[in-house]
Amino acid sequence: MKSPSNRPHSVRRDDSELMAKLSAGSVESFDELYGRYCDRAYRVARAVCRDDGRAQEAVQDGFLSVWNSRANYRPQQGTVAAWLLTVVRYRAIDIVRNDRKHVSRRASHDQREWPSTVEDPLETAVKHDDAQRLQASLAMLPDAQAEVVTLAYYGELSHTEIAAQLGLPTGTVKGRMRLGLQKLRADTKQVAA
Repeated sequence: MKSPSNRPHSVRRDDSELMAKLSAGSVESFDELYGRYCDRAYRVARAVCRDDGRAQEAVQDGFLSVWNSRANYRPQQGTVAAWLLTVVRYRAIDIVRNDRKHVSRRASHDQREWPSTVEDPLETAVKHDDAQRLQASLAMLPDAQAEVVTLAYYGELSHTEIAAQLGLPTGTVKGRMRLGLQKLRADTKQVAA
């Protein structure tokens, strides 16, 4: 991605002009906004995440969120820089929280003592039935969505780990996960009704 200063005959626009064009869907304005604030956003994310990879993920997710919610920016509520950096900061906080939950869940799973006794036959049957319904629901999902949901649920992998394993951007993994889970929830509601 070229920085704004490398563009021939480029005139530096102020933030309000950039946001007006960005709200209209200008990719060039988004590119200029990214070039202007990516370093600051990274420093904010790095301070929260204390990890380069997670900070980069927070910046990517934050800018993607800015692009997706560009029509929601209200200049009377603050500057573009404050809005954008706040979005990135909250995304970094979410990433840190999710990673802590994931680590905690894995630690408790590893420390769990498994019972040596045989389970109740009714409980085993219910679990088997639930597993069959989940497999049937997963089979109804598009392959890409089923793959990320399966890796998260059965593999207990984070978005970042799934992205690394599949060679995909984390945002793509999150999008597939969100769509897949929405379809699974809708399927569950239909079964319950």
